[in-house]
Amino acid sequence: MFYNIIKNFFLKKNVTKRLTSENSFASNEKVITVGILVDESYFSETNQLIERIVSQGIDANNISVLVYKDKIKKKEEINEPFLTIKNISLSGEITKPEVKDFIETPFDLLINYYDVSKSSLLLLSVKSKAKFKVGFDTVDKRVNHFIIKSLVENFNEFVLELFKYLKILNKI
Repeated sequence: MFYNIIKNFFLKKNVTKRLTSENSFASNEKVITVGILVDESYFSETNQLIERIVSQGIDANNISVLVYKDKIKKKEEINEPFLTIKNISLSGEITKPEVKDFIETPFDLLINYYDVSKSSLLLLSVKSKAKFKVGFDTVDKRVNHFIIKSLVENFNEFVLELFKYLKILNKI
């Protein structure tokens, strides 16, 4: 417990340092590959979100998902690659190879599908090599290039708004 408080403190410092030094420029390329970073503590309908994105014209093979979990139950079965705070060191280094691959992949679009600012999720978003990042308005405004005001539970509304503006921005 105490260790997690200290870890969160150092991760917040790491995120703040990266946000002040990061050059926040978005790409004008078309969206083909999509990465989705989901906090499963508040949203568990990841498959329905993916289906909704596929219905908007994105190929399912071009979508990658990374799930963040606060705690993993002993007999819980997880289909997607996942991450917990235990997989992040005090200095912000990630120890899980599939999470490293997710961060290093240059997605055309990264959907930060979480509305509660957790230092580990913010760190993943900031470290991501994605060209265009989208998220909710309740998260630090410097993390995303485009912000949508919606609730996490309303994933249909979120996807409709996202693709409406992607068309306007000529990204799809």
